[in-house]
Amino acid sequence: MTAESKSPKKLLESLPYFVGIVISFLVALHIRTLPKAGVFLSNGFVRFGGNDPWYHLRNVESILHHFPNMLWFDAYTHYPFGTNQVFAPLFDMFLASVIWVLGGGNPDQDLIYNVSAYYPAFLGALVLVPTYYAAKWVFDDRRVGLLSVFILAVLPGQFLSRSMIGFNDHHIAETLLSTVTAMFFIMALNKAGKYKISFEKIKNKDFDSLKGILPYLLLTGIFLGAYALAWKGALFFAFILGAYITVQHVLDHMKGKPTDYVAISGMFIFAVAFFIVMLTPHLGGTKSLHMKGLLAGIFAFPILTGISVFMNNRKLPKYYYPFTLGVLFVAGIGLAKIISPSIFALIMSVFSYFLRTGGALTIAEASPFFSRGGLEQLYVQFAYAGYVVFLGLALLVYDIYKRNGQEKSFLLVWTLMIFWAMLQQNRFAYYFSVNVAILSAYFAIWIADSVGLKSLSEDFKAKVKSVAEIPDFVRKNLSAKKAFSIVVLLVSALVLIVPSYGAAMEYTKGTGGPNGPWIEATLWLNSNTPDPGLDFYENYEIPADGELYSYPDSAYGVMSWWDYGHWIEVIGHRIPNANPFQQGVGGRRNSLEEENKPGASTFFTAQSEEEATAVLEAIHPDPDKVAARYVVSDVEMATGKFYAMTAWTLDSEGYYESTFTGNGYQTLPALRYYNSMEARLHLFDGTGLEQYRLVHETWAGQTAEMGYKQVFNYLYLTQLAADDPRGKLDEEDTGYVKIFEYVKGAKISGTASPNEKVMINTIIMTGQGRDFEYSQSTTADSEGRYEFTVPYSTEGPISGETQFDTAPIRPYLVSYGSTTKEVGVSEEAVLNGEEIKV
Repeated sequence: MTAESKSPKKLLESLPYFVGIVISFLVALHIRTLPKAGVFLSNGFVRFGGNDPWYHLRNVESILHHFPNMLWFDAYTHYPFGTNQVFAPLFDMFLASVIWVLGGGNPDQDLIYNVSAYYPAFLGALVLVPTYYAAKWVFDDRRVGLLSVFILAVLPGQFLSRSMIGFNDHHIAETLLSTVTAMFFIMALNKAGKYKISFEKIKNKDFDSLKGILPYLLLTGIFLGAYALAWKGALFFAFILGAYITVQHVLDHMKGKPTDYVAISGMFIFAVAFFIVMLTPHLGGTKSLHMKGLLAGIFAFPILTGISVFMNNRKLPKYYYPFTLGVLFVAGIGLAKIISPSIFALIMSVFSYFLRTGGALTIAEASPFFSRGGLEQLYVQFAYAGYVVFLGLALLVYDIYKRNGQEKSFLLVWTLMIFWAMLQQNRFAYYFSVNVAILSAYFAIWIADSVGLKSLSEDFKAKVKSVAEIPDFVRKNLSAKKAFSIVVLLVSALVLIVPSYGAAMEYTKGTGGPNGPWIEATLWLNSNTPDPGLDFYENYEIPADGELYSYPDSAYGVMSWWDYGHWIEVIGHRIPNANPFQQGVGGRRNSLEEENKPGASTFFTAQSEEEATAVLEAIHPDPDKVAARYVVSDVEMATGKFYAMTAWTLDSEGYYESTFTGNGYQTLPALRYYNSMEARLHLFDGTGLEQYRLVHETWAGQTAEMGYKQVFNYLYLTQLAADDPRGKLDEEDTGYVKIFEYVKGAKISGTASPNEKVMINTIIMTGQGRDFEYSQSTTADSEGRYEFTVPYSTEGPISGETQFDTAPIRPYLVSYGSTTKEVGVSEEAVLNGEEIKV
């Protein structure tokens, strides 16, 4: 057959697969862009999903303001310390470069928002391409590749949610780059075995054997390096490659085969990645770890081959090899512990790479996979493919046992390692989705082949040379058995795809991110609080080692739970004390014996105003300053998320108790919860507090707040001390988000009869038209003197300070005995701590 006659036939064979990939790509992209109305809001606001996508937007905007410089240090978060860049740079740098080019070097805000919002959806759909080739090259079967992308295109779970429009986070780039790395590595393995590269040939300068494999090794190394530049934890995939190379050494040695090819491949790939990492200025604090890990592989792989060669030359029993490697590994760990604690820590970190304890377990993406629903999680994340994958895995193991093959061995190690990571942190479900798609497709094709599809496919390839010949082929070759095989494949595909598509549609109903109250509250912060005195888009100078960033005196922090730090920074243009990098959380990590470090967890769980203020003072390195001027609370912090705050302190006992009710025993909030600073602020509106005032609240929502108030009124109201200003709570939902300001407070002093009870109160009206009573009480001393510190001004805001919309609607009333006096308080007196004599 001539080359000319082969070309149309090859095109005919390839065309359906090409069309299938394109259709799958378009379907995947369509699904991911369906909820665009939840991103591009009707009021013009662009809402990115989750938390970290907002910080990626922060990085992209900063790069575009100083193109092509990265924001290596950010003074606009984690006040009063700032932070070095936490993210690896490639995800944001590539996105910013695309926007910069599209905008002709001067992109407007709309272009930034639009491209950033669609970026993850495009990357998610793009994952299908390397998945197709990885599956095709492993099994030498384009049908497995095509069915893999059909499955992956509609797979629900984290792979979909993290590539949805508006979820502009590096997670989907991790999946894409790791899959591309795996794809090229699979082909490199194929070529390495075919060309039989060896150290001997390289020693003899016989480089011809390298020509066929070198491009694939180079591409694998480049994409492994790019992966490292996209995620600071990317040493994980290098560890997968290293684990496979070790396993393949053992398999080959046991079969008496040379291991040079796999050692040389690993060395070259790791060397290329090492060079890329070395040239990168910063890598989210893990550059040194990456360089050590990659360098370890470069030296370890030839040693594995050297041991194999030595044992073969000495004709030692084959089983000596894995035993020797195990002994050397254990001995190496012991030696590292003695002579190099840093190397020992690196090795140990591999085994606990994804393990979290204490408060870190409350991070949704970091919790163990089966902790959130057991085996049902497999369906939630992967539909029926989540179960079929294990059948495919078993079939793969059997296939390796019968026929071996480096590519299949790699797929096995790759799958098991990703599954191991997913068990520890459910976030790795978006990685595992690729393996699920490949192995479930492999199993479905195997089932169909077992009942005749394979012979039908081979007949088609041999007999059909043009589209016109297809009807004649079907008429002559489609037996009942072969037709049944097609039905089996279609049914298998439908089982794997249709329920998955239905589950995927549920993910298109929303995009997450800040809700309406949070958007309103952060925009209010931006417009109604004093400028911190830092340029939001400044390219901040990195402090010298051992030194703190020098903030202007006008700078201040905003205390809230760490979940909301990026929203406060990027939407509100204010400096959060804590952020989703878990900076500023405080608390403990391992034991109650540790110091309970000051931070968001210790502030909100503090059992008194004095204790909470002491936390703010302890955070700031300047003893004359406090770390936060504003405190932002939402109803989730006061209800469901409060447990997470206690978990970060490792002291969660006593906040909730099992209490008998008419419906049996229920776990209800206890008095320790109601005494917490979070409850005092959000449920009690800060009444009775001396230095914290409510300055703004958003509209209310239907939440659990009312239930918490009912429990307090029913169980604990009578247990309060006589002078406790907290009285019966109005059983209603109030502002979803509330903003409080920390102030010095005005000092109101006067005289009454000795030891007489004195009260002060006023009525506060919020911007939502809701009113509540603010009150305090005290007892005059033996000489009749009393003093109150009050946080509210009765005369309204002043220029350059907080433009609050929540304030008293009348003067304070000071009362004792039969005497009542009105007291007006200026804003200056509140801010400066001035004394007002009655």
